[in-house]
Amino acid sequence: MAAYPRAMHVLSVNLGRATTAADRSAPDSAFAAGLGSGIDKRPVPGPVAVAAPGPKGVAGSGLAGDAIVSLRHHGGDDQAVYAFAREDLDDWERALGRTLPDGSFGENLTTAGVDVSGARIGERWRVGERLLLEVTSPRIPCRTFAHVAGRERLGVRRFTEAAAPGAYLRVLEPGEVRAGDPIAVVHRPAHEVSVSFAFRARTTERALLPRVLAAGDALHPELLRKAEESARSAESRPGSG
Repeated sequence: MAAYPRAMHVLSVNLGRATTAADRSAPDSAFAAGLGSGIDKRPVPGPVAVAAPGPKGVAGSGLAGDAIVSLRHHGGDDQAVYAFAREDLDDWERALGRTLPDGSFGENLTTAGVDVSGARIGERWRVGERLLLEVTSPRIPCRTFAHVAGRERLGVRRFTEAAAPGAYLRVLEPGEVRAGDPIAVVHRPAHEVSVSFAFRARTTERALLPRVLAAGDALHPELLRKAEESARSAESRPGSG
């Protein structure tokens, strides 16, 4: 996909509601063993308010009306918004041979014309007139995503190998978002650490983790911690000096 064509915009804004195994509209097999989730997100009309929600573990989504069930793993300031490219959904449609509506991977923003996984950590997007977002980290598949991926005959391994996980973003300036809003990249750091790079460093190419530190303070705190631990481990190995 060509990086940053002129027509970058929000294709849909998707909100989730809390669902459980008792809810027949919940994704098949997604809530085994008593799991609940807000991963089942659907496009909504009209503007949605977006603001920094607060600390992870206490606060939920940055989008008003978007349900977050597992606050331990989801939500909070550094995962306030999740974006996924429509072009990547189209690739998965072709690979899986079935339709994947906007929101299928639990994303809040389905984008068009944006190389989401090619965005760099610390990259800033102006969305619409006021909303300013900053890229913090890739989405790492969780247990609920594993259930949904299995239902879609996708699988976590296949998703991981593609290394196009979509991006979490923090809210720097609050605002509203709606389908059709333009997206402008107003700051792009000079380092090499893209969302895809950071994802590979966390999953299939862990030797890359120390290099993730080049993204500095923009890193999601959990990703920063893992990168620092990896760098210390590399320095302590015999022959590293």
